[in-house]
Amino acid sequence: MDLLTEIAILVLAAFVGFEVISKVPNTLHTPLMSGTNAIHGIVVLGGILLIGPAHGFLNDLLLVIAIAFGTINVVGGFLVTDRMLEMFKGRKPDPKEPSGES
Repeated sequence: MDLLTEIAILVLAAFVGFEVISKVPNTLHTPLMSGTNAIHGIVVLGGILLIGPAHGFLNDLLLVIAIAFGTINVVGGFLVTDRMLEMFKGRKPDPKEPSGES
């Protein structure tokens, strides 16, 4: 493919992705974040596999940046997902409070 076709595909994918994500209800954000964490884990693994046979400084630099951003996204996504799931757990009673028993 030529460069213009690849840029057109990138722009169309960005518009479609924005439209799809903007229509997602709030109750589905946590499962979708877990799914995107899995996808970004695959991206990080692919970057690690490709950095070995890569030749040239620019290729190495781009792969290191991609691995770093993917790792940040995976870790941040799991932290946010964990925090969101904590909201669904009940609160534990405080052991210092009297239970009303004598």
